[in-house]
Amino acid sequence: MKDRDYMQRALELAGHAETQGEVPVGAVLVRNGEIVGEGWNRPIGRHDPSAHAEIMALRDAGQRLRNYRLPDTTLYVTLEPCPMCAGAIVHARVGKVIFGASDPRTGAAGSVFDLLPSDARFNHRTEAEGGLLADQSAELLRQFFRARRRR
Repeated sequence: MKDRDYMQRALELAGHAETQGEVPVGAVLVRNGEIVGEGWNRPIGRHDPSAHAEIMALRDAGQRLRNYRLPDTTLYVTLEPCPMCAGAIVHARVGKVIFGASDPRTGAAGSVFDLLPSDARFNHRTEAEGGLLADQSAELLRQFFRARRRR
């Protein structure tokens, strides 16, 4: 599979979040070409402010791999991670984050905050790259919020 394929899967998971009334964000964690964790936004349904797509994918991978450290992995997420998720990503030792749409309100990979790519002050460096399938990711979010405002 290629980066686009993994991001397409993350978009599918974002759609799953939307069907549950959640903000449509999806995430896939990959190691050695294999998906080891998946997640979608679930804070409303789980009554858990930390249940963002990235955190859910990290939790899923941690359970599957039986380890809280996830080195040599790449996280594909449809929206630029927030500061909470960026912190979890660094602590999990994720190697790289590839995201779709930038988040001009709370993005922590250069849009608002510069936590990813992580700097030398952290004990682990995580790379970050944005813009993969950004138009599709952004349009999914726009449609969701447009529909929500109409209600």
